[in-house]
Order: sequence, then structure tokens, then C-alpha cells
Amino acid sequence: MFREMRRTDKAKTEDEAVKVLEECTNGILSVNGDDGYPYGVPVSYIYSDSTVYFHCATVGHKLEAIEKNPKVSFCAVGADDIDPEHFTTNYKSVICFGKARIVEKSEEKQKALEYMVKKYHNEYREGGLKYIKNAWSDCHVIAVDIEHMTGKGLAR
Repeated sequence: MFREMRRTDKAKTEDEAVKVLEECTNGILSVNGDDGYPYGVPVSYIYSDSTVYFHCATVGHKLEAIEKNPKVSFCAVGADDIDPEHFTTNYKSVICFGKARIVEKSEEKQKALEYMVKKYHNEYREGGLKYIKNAWSDCHVIAVDIEHMTGKGLAR
């Protein structure tokens, strides 16, 4: 169903790929956009239990695209070190494929939003929790349930 990675010499283990997802602060969500054009949009996210979570407004292009076709890809790029002498770039990246869904359960939504506060604003936790409460009805949390993931980096 999913293609095998061509450069298997650069393949990372699942644990290494998860570590990249946990360390990165943003990624690109790609959806099937308007008129069949792909639409890639940067998002802040968290990774938990084989799922990528991000928040968004209750209306908009990415949400409409997900509602039409929940199949998405998500890419995060970690280290990016250009090596001009060897005409290459040393990097770590992860690509995930999965189905996106609006999180309906309040507990799951709360947990994801609290993880985002911890990841991005941990020193302002109390303010972050108030912000969640005030913005609750104005945002959705989207979960991408990962079906396939590959990690890539320097050759072993």
C-alpha cells in the first residue's frame, strides 16, 4: 500500500523517527486541496501514541480539505546541516501517512491541548490552561492517526 523507501541506507528505525517527531517544533501537513491541488501548510504539533495532534480554527482550507478527504501526509525535518564540501545536506526527517480526524472527545482534546502548552509554553502553564479554557469553542484539535511512517537521515 505504501511505497518502500528508495534510499534504505538512510532509513531510520521507528524509535529514531519518533525521536525526530518529538524534538521538532513544526511540520508540514499536506492535504488534497481545492481542484485537486496539493495543499501543504506548516503546523505546530505534538506527537503521542502513534498520533500527531495540532489545533486549528473551526473553519478554513485545511479543515475543509480534511473533511473531504481525511488521507494526509505529515513531514517534519530535524537537523539540517549543509555540507558544501561533499555536495550534500545532513538532516533527519520523518514522513507520516495517515487519516486525519477532528477530535470529538473532550478528554482527548484537553489532553492534546495540554501537551501543546507543555511543549511550547511550559513556563506559562497556568496561563496556557486559561487560554485553552477561553479558546475551547473557537478551535478544533485534529488527530492524524499514523498508518505508515518512515524516518530518514545520514547513511548508517
